[in-house]
Amino acid sequence: MDEFMQAAIVEAKKGMTEGGVPIGSVLVHKGRIIGRGHNQRQQRGSVVLHAEMDALEQAGRQPAAVYRQSVLYTTLSPCPMCSGAILLYGIPRVVIGESRTFMGDEAHLHACGVTLEVLDDPTCRELMARFVREHPELWHEDIGE
Repeated sequence: MDEFMQAAIVEAKKGMTEGGVPIGSVLVHKGRIIGRGHNQRQQRGSVVLHAEMDALEQAGRQPAAVYRQSVLYTTLSPCPMCSGAILLYGIPRVVIGESRTFMGDEAHLHACGVTLEVLDDPTCRELMARFVREHPELWHEDIGE
């Protein structure tokens, strides 16, 4: 597994340790992580701090060209909100740890020209399976069920 997905998994584990949903993300520009994040809905009482949104926030304000040359790594398929941010900022490539637990807006991203790579990573799958098993109420709240 590459170092960037590994970094996203570290973020996901951090979220789980903090009592949140174990989803992590990193934004990579020219081979360097410029933003790291994890889902913080429970920890910060936020309605928008999914892992991808947190990574973008931690990257800070960037010129448009930076986003257009970046890759977003996320441990779980991005939801419609996070997919909207990917499209808004013109991020051309997304590497996804797994999409079995939740299939996000991948079809829309693909239709809009975003290159997707789904790794179907066992560590990402197990983190989510454990969380859903142990905290179904938090998982259903996070995905709006």
